[in-house]
Amino acid sequence: MNTPVLTIDLGAIARNWRALDVLSEEAETGAAVKADGYGLGIEPVAGALWGAGCRSFFVATLDEGIALRGLLPEAAIYLLNGVSGDGAAEARARGLIPCLNAPHQVAAWRGAGGGPCALQLDTGMGRLGVQPSDLVELLADERETLAACVLVMSHLAFADEPENPHNALLREAFEASLGALRPALPNARASLAATGGTLLGPAFHYDLVRCGIGLYGGLPFADAEPVVMLTAPVIQVRDVPAGSSVGYGATWTARRPSRIATLPLGYADGFHRALSSATPVWIDGRPAPLAGRVSMDLLTVDVTDFLDLSEKSVVEIVGPNRGIDALATDAGTIGYEMLTALGSRYERRYKGADRN
Repeated sequence: MNTPVLTIDLGAIARNWRALDVLSEEAETGAAVKADGYGLGIEPVAGALWGAGCRSFFVATLDEGIALRGLLPEAAIYLLNGVSGDGAAEARARGLIPCLNAPHQVAAWRGAGGGPCALQLDTGMGRLGVQPSDLVELLADERETLAACVLVMSHLAFADEPENPHNALLREAFEASLGALRPALPNARASLAATGGTLLGPAFHYDLVRCGIGLYGGLPFADAEPVVMLTAPVIQVRDVPAGSSVGYGATWTARRPSRIATLPLGYADGFHRALSSATPVWIDGRPAPLAGRVSMDLLTVDVTDFLDLSEKSVVEIVGPNRGIDALATDAGTIGYEMLTALGSRYERRYKGADRN
């Protein structure tokens, strides 16, 4: 078949969760499985994490929560983006836990009948969450609704920079808000850390950590096991004379008689156009440079020095020689974006989860 293969190691995901669970010590270790399990498939990913022992899951949207509820009937499922309008009633009917981010979301949850919820605070990220200045009024207006709150949470903006002083400042702001809320929210646990925060140590763990990228083999969890491997077949090999150009815009010109291999993936598959001439692929453990621009469905590689390569060969795009974060660096982005951008055209192969 002329189809690239994306191999996803579910066992590695399970073992990464266990490793982070050890690091989180007394805190519960939850898992972020939003964006279709960071692009790797929410059904197999969530199943592997449940088998490993994870019981609390975080998604972004109501649709993601509904899909996950169908897979894990007994899990605690949190909706990070919260709810409003008709979505509040739907979330309540499905037993989902909305992370309420603003007074109007709290009111919507009350209107749907209320029940277990989370309250997200903006302690410095400036993105989502109730601002500390609104807490007094919110408690006065919605004390009964918030009495059912099971989690108070916030988010660190610099957790991937362990020495950044803002981490301590955001933690102090979170502590201050917790102090104001605890008398009114007696049953609520606290959560501040995602993967990076978990690595900052016990002061950031509180009752629950919400691990994401570290589960999938990405930084800042440097000790994570790799999870993804991407390989592509060679669909054509051609000889080009010195002086010939390859690809859109003729950005690459052969300096010598050369061989060019064409692979069936491109920016529609998450191999960013920014990688043109910026990153190698790997053949038999050796780097081979790209030749010309990445296009929508194809990329071309200079294989002049690979005498044994043929149209039966397979090329490593992501794997032991070049992980997802190294590829992201070459593209000028982060591993999160590379993972979630992986396209739907790959043949996906899942290696079994370790459920012991």
